[in-house]
Amino acid sequence: MREIINVSVGQAGNQVGACFWQQICDEHGFDENGMYVGDHANQLERASVYFTEASAGKYVPRSVMVDLEPGTSDVIKASHLGNLFRPDNFVFSQSGAGNNWAKGHYTEGAELVDSVLDVVRRQAEDCDVMQGFQLIHSLGGGTGSGMGTLILSKLREEYPDRMLSTFSILPSPKVSDTVVEPYNATLSVHQLVENADEVFCIDNEALYNICHRTLKLKTPTYNDLNHLVSQVMSG
Repeated sequence: MREIINVSVGQAGNQVGACFWQQICDEHGFDENGMYVGDHANQLERASVYFTEASAGKYVPRSVMVDLEPGTSDVIKASHLGNLFRPDNFVFSQSGAGNNWAKGHYTEGAELVDSVLDVVRRQAEDCDVMQGFQLIHSLGGGTGSGMGTLILSKLREEYPDRMLSTFSILPSPKVSDTVVEPYNATLSVHQLVENADEVFCIDNEALYNICHRTLKLKTPTYNDLNHLVSQVMSG
C-alpha cells in the first residue's frame, strides 16, 4: 500500500492535525482508541495509507506532532484523541519560537530537528511502499513557518524521490494575531517553492468568509476553521 506520513508543526498545525485525524477516524470507522467499530468492509481497505496496524487490532496514525512549546501537545494528549497516537511521536521543546521565523528555522528549531527526523525515519522504516509526506503548518507563527520549512528542506534532502505536499495556512491582514505574520510568511514561501511538490494554500480570511456567508456562523471559533481545513484535506 502507498503509505503517507503526516507531520504537524506548530500550534495551528497540531490543532488542524487533530481535527484531520478525527475526520479520518470517522471515515474509516475507528474509535478514539484506534479500534475498528465500523460496519462496512470497504472502510478497512485503504486504512493502511494513514494508519499502522498494531497489536490486538489497534490502528495507530502515522503522524509526527512537532512544536517548540509543550502546550498544544499536552492539550491533544488530554483530549479524547489522546490514546490514539503513539506517545513517542510527540516531539517538543520548552522554549517556544515567539512568532519569530529565525528562531524556528535557525536556533530553537535547528536544535530539535534531528529528534523530529529520527521519529520520521522510524515511521518510514515501518512502511512497505512510502508514497510521501504531508506537512500541516501555518505561515504566520514562528514554529509553523520557520521550523516547518526547516523540516521540509531536511525531508527533501533525505527523501528526494518522495512526494512532499504541504497544507499551509496563510495569514490575512483582517484576521491577524501578530504584527510579524507577513514577514514569517514571506520568508517561508521561498522555502516552499524550492522544496515542496505541491502546496495547498489555505487562506484564513477565506475560511472566515465561508463560516460567515455559507455556514451562517456569527462568531466562528478556531475549531470551526480547523474542521473546514480537515474536510479539505480528507477530500
